[in-house]
Amino acid sequence: MSTRTVLITGTSSGIGLATAVAAAQSGWHVVATMRDTAKAGALLAAAKEAGVEVAVQALDVTDPRSVEACMDGLDRLDALVNNAGAGHLGTLEQESVEDVRAVMEVNFFGVLHATKAALPLLRASKGRVVTVTSVGGVVGQPFNEAHCAAKFAAEGFMESLAPVAATAGVSVSVVEPGAVASEFVSNVGVDDAMVDQAGPYAPALAAYVKRTSGAFAGAQAPREVAAQIVELLETERPAFRVLTSDTARAFAGAKLKDLDGSAVQSLTSTWIS
Repeated sequence: MSTRTVLITGTSSGIGLATAVAAAQSGWHVVATMRDTAKAGALLAAAKEAGVEVAVQALDVTDPRSVEACMDGLDRLDALVNNAGAGHLGTLEQESVEDVRAVMEVNFFGVLHATKAALPLLRASKGRVVTVTSVGGVVGQPFNEAHCAAKFAAEGFMESLAPVAATAGVSVSVVEPGAVASEFVSNVGVDDAMVDQAGPYAPALAAYVKRTSGAFAGAQAPREVAAQIVELLETERPAFRVLTSDTARAFAGAKLKDLDGSAVQSLTSTWIS
């Protein structure tokens, strides 16, 4: 059991950090990756406190050469957890296509780079891919156009890949958290200046920020999401989709049973009015 190896992306904070520690506690050999290993202090401290060890490696999911170099250093891989991602708020009229493309590079193409490089190893071990998406991969949300587009893309890609990968013995799952208390929120960088510069969209953005701040006040702890990811790594028949809280299940459920789209539009329009 101690020879099982999991590679987790984006482990410097939040869900990735908590998952790395939880997986190590469960007996996995954890390859904990991040773009800048100088930011590994919080992870290493958490691992030490938990009495476990993790192997920290550099990996930039937006750089195929970085991904390949990391994978080439592995003798075995039993699971990949695609967790690396970046938040983004904005609306199309006020940002460039390049801004949107950058979001796609991290949150969508980064997932593809890591998964593609891992699949030969995972076929050999009959392993699994777990991709952390979001309820934003199911429900489009105001001022999250680029972010939701990337998460929708990751969801669609993985849903399509799952039956194909299964024929080679590799299981594919997605994990959809709702609000999670992590640095992901602060990294989006919303402040009064952003609202002031939103022009005709300022009232809607101010309403969105107020509503979202309230939602994150009761956010789920990263360790709760991590526990469910580790369960996916270890269960014999992992589900394709895991929603990590009652709030996430209710939110995504509104979309999954909304055949004409009216329920979601009615819901999200209240956020900005």
